[in-house]
Amino acid sequence: MDQRPPIYLYTDGASSGNPGPGGYGVVLKCAGAEKEMSEGFSLTTNNRMELLAVIKGLEAIRWENAEVHVYSDSSYVVNAINKGWLENWQRKDFAKVKNPDLWMRFTSVYKRHRVAFHWIRGHAGHPENERCDRLAVAAGAGAVAAGKLLPPDPGYVPEEPSLI
Repeated sequence: MDQRPPIYLYTDGASSGNPGPGGYGVVLKCAGAEKEMSEGFSLTTNNRMELLAVIKGLEAIRWENAEVHVYSDSSYVVNAINKGWLENWQRKDFAKVKNPDLWMRFTSVYKRHRVAFHWIRGHAGHPENERCDRLAVAAGAGAVAAGKLLPPDPGYVPEEPSLI
């Protein structure tokens, strides 16, 4: 069997205003090679961008059954996997789950690989996390500040205001 090297996937998401303009940043590392990705949207949330960063990183992997180590500062994403929340949400067909479109998309790409999730503290000097944060902010709020028109996040649905 062909033994491929592990892939290290670093991710971050950002949203200014939450909801507001936002973006994600990804750094992929494998056997000395490195790839960066980012994208911004005119209106989205931080959690959507955190999850989309992981999805985009996993989708960029060119072979099946890769050993992938995901490093994220998002408790939302990491706990969904490591604490079994995702399995529970799947059993309930993603009913009453925020961001079901992204969780379904994540599930389809996640099962193609052997993925381990590692939580890291954000803004704590971790070089790849700091790079991902800069990519995410530049793609979202930074792009808007520079006058760039961003596309809408196609899956973002504003929450209904509470009557209480």
